[in-house]
Amino acid sequence: MSDLASTPLAQALGDLEEERAVLLVSDKLAKGEPALNVLEELQAGMNIVGERFEAGEYFLSELIYAADIFKKASAPLQAGLSQVAPLTCGTLVLGTVKNDIHDFGKDIVATVMRSNGLKVIDLGVNVDYGRFVEAIREHQPQLVGLSCLLTTAFEDMRKTIETIAEAGLRDRVTILIGGGPVDEATRDYVGADYYCRSAQEGVSTAKRVLGVS
Repeated sequence: MSDLASTPLAQALGDLEEERAVLLVSDKLAKGEPALNVLEELQAGMNIVGERFEAGEYFLSELIYAADIFKKASAPLQAGLSQVAPLTCGTLVLGTVKNDIHDFGKDIVATVMRSNGLKVIDLGVNVDYGRFVEAIREHQPQLVGLSCLLTTAFEDMRKTIETIAEAGLRDRVTILIGGGPVDEATRDYVGADYYCRSAQEGVSTAKRVLGVS
């Protein structure tokens, strides 16, 4: 577990304390803390929720409630994350893989990527394998981002990448993956190029791949 998981904000979200989480975000912003720093603490809190879900401590109702808390707590951050860059430095096709309906992490990634000059094609959640293929053909992206919160969706992530390869498109794109339970071992298993622990790491990785600063 990362050091961020021990912060009061991450713990509040992990413990499903909605009022406290929202208040902590407001307090941090009032003190001038960068929106991205606050966002990373919220993401750490969602990682706690994901771990508790996988351990059987939380159930679907808690998972949905946590997503709602995340959205409410992160809403004030959008202004600080959405300073649209003047030029588009590349294109990212993004989606939550099949059999996973969670969008909170994906939505933040989309916002942060756009704020850093990337054109983002957001396919939504529970995205069928072939839909990614269609989007790659239509939009010609350099990057594909796959998100999931459930370990049960790792197989769908792997099949998505296999489908892209079977369509003859694998060499055309760099594939980034992320989400609460995702790690380097997941990257190896599904055949992705990069694992990104946070939205900001995703931006750094994308820029490195695209060769921009």
